[in-house]
Amino acid sequence: MTGSFWWDLLLGLGGALLVAWLALVAALVLARPRGGLLREALRLLPDVLRLIRRLAADRTLPRGVRIRLTLLLAYLALPLDLVPDFIPVLGYADDAIIVTVVLRGVVRRAGLDAVRAHWPGTEDGFHALARLTGLPTAMG
Repeated sequence: MTGSFWWDLLLGLGGALLVAWLALVAALVLARPRGGLLREALRLLPDVLRLIRRLAADRTLPRGVRIRLTLLLAYLALPLDLVPDFIPVLGYADDAIIVTVVLRGVVRRAGLDAVRAHWPGTEDGFHALARLTGLPTAMG
């Protein structure tokens, strides 16, 4: 391409990162909660953060679940966003979308009882969480 190995490597890595980022944005668009669910996810965020911290500290849960939750907390603590805030809808909602996607898998693996035991919010909030994470039933 340019004749220089290092420039070719740099351009190749830059192109690969751009393609990976675009694929991530596309996945976030497809995975985002529809309608009022996104609003609910943003409203529940403080309780969800406490839930994530409590679940990550629970040694009775599988190690993989705790690792995913710890990585999620680390991502949320970073000041950088995967999607810049100036991008409409996704810019401000990327944290809520990522939390929702991770929680869908974690909640299914950890089970309803573990999540209910650690839920710090109201019963209505728990039912909203169940809808967001795709639990088969919010009543239990």
